[in-house]
Amino acid sequence: MGISFRRVGWTATALLFAGSVAWCQTGTIEGKVIGEDGQPLKDALVRIERTDVRGNYKVKTNKKGEYLHAGLPLGEYRVMLEVNGKVMDTVQGVRTRLGENTTVQFNLSELRKKQESLQAAAATGSLTDEQARGMSAEQKAAIEKAMKERETAMKKNKELNEAFSGGMAALKAGDYDTAITSLTRASELDPKQHVVWVQLADAYLASSAKKAGPEAQQALDKGLEAYAKGIEIKPDDAAYYNNYGLALAKARRIEEAEKALTRAAELDPPSAGKYFYNLGAVLTNTGQLEPAGQSFKKAFEADPNYADAHYQYGVYLMSKAQVTEDGKVVPLPGTREAFEKYLELKPAGPFADSAKGMIASIDTSVETQYVNPEAAKAKKAGSKKK
Repeated sequence: MGISFRRVGWTATALLFAGSVAWCQTGTIEGKVIGEDGQPLKDALVRIERTDVRGNYKVKTNKKGEYLHAGLPLGEYRVMLEVNGKVMDTVQGVRTRLGENTTVQFNLSELRKKQESLQAAAATGSLTDEQARGMSAEQKAAIEKAMKERETAMKKNKELNEAFSGGMAALKAGDYDTAITSLTRASELDPKQHVVWVQLADAYLASSAKKAGPEAQQALDKGLEAYAKGIEIKPDDAAYYNNYGLALAKARRIEEAEKALTRAAELDPPSAGKYFYNLGAVLTNTGQLEPAGQSFKKAFEADPNYADAHYQYGVYLMSKAQVTEDGKVVPLPGTREAFEKYLELKPAGPFADSAKGMIASIDTSVETQYVNPEAAKAKKAGSKKK
């Protein structure tokens, strides 16, 4: 029993010795974390990953922003700072040392200032020697790439502005072919500029009015295509839908025009009266009287003070009036009121005389029997012979 006891004791001593040797082969990484506000950052996660062999460790900062992880095997590490699940900074090539603490500090406030400085350098194309010295090869490559992209973008923007300005000047001067050429170039330089597409559409539509036959139709179609692209980029612009709808009506695509103008009214309720009135005018000009009448009604329902809508609705109702055998005009309900409302809102308006005439015709009988004017002349001539 005594021999066995001594053997166990020797083994325990050997293990203790081995453990002390292992303990001496470890190191410590410590440091402090400063947040973007310049204050110590509590509960930030510091991840420590060994890079020469596999090993992962982690520790959180205390209320003073400090962290410490002891017992790390001697080797090379990558130390990462993680805040709210996002890696904010990384330090590579950190080595633990026997009997010494390795310090790795994180200062997010200084890091943010440095990043802003580098972004400004990339934006202005000027990188100081001091900035370059503090950068890694990867950072330098990224900055150089950003500078080249900026230079390309500036050149592109200059060409874009020149093409757009030239196109607008030509459009204003009525030189539609030049306007189309310049604005097409602008659309190629930056296809995401909705204003370029709608101005190109206007140039094509104006050009179509100066042409005839297939050439006019081709310009009209290209104008509609350009409007559609502009709306695709900016689908919340009521004015675009209004102009697009009127262009569709010009192309006699009435159903599409109605949808576009209705969408304009939905996007811009305060101007809905104008959009519904435009729709009514389009439908009237294409002989679609029934839907035109309803559009004029929607116009003044959306805007009760839209005088012209009241007048046009009255004209629509008057077209449906009946005339009795004794010549009495029997209008549909609301006809007189529509004209009276117009006169109330615009007593000296361009349709005032017409509105008064319509009201007068309601109160007056019309001749319903045919009289031969030649017979009347003959009768009058015969009376003179007597």
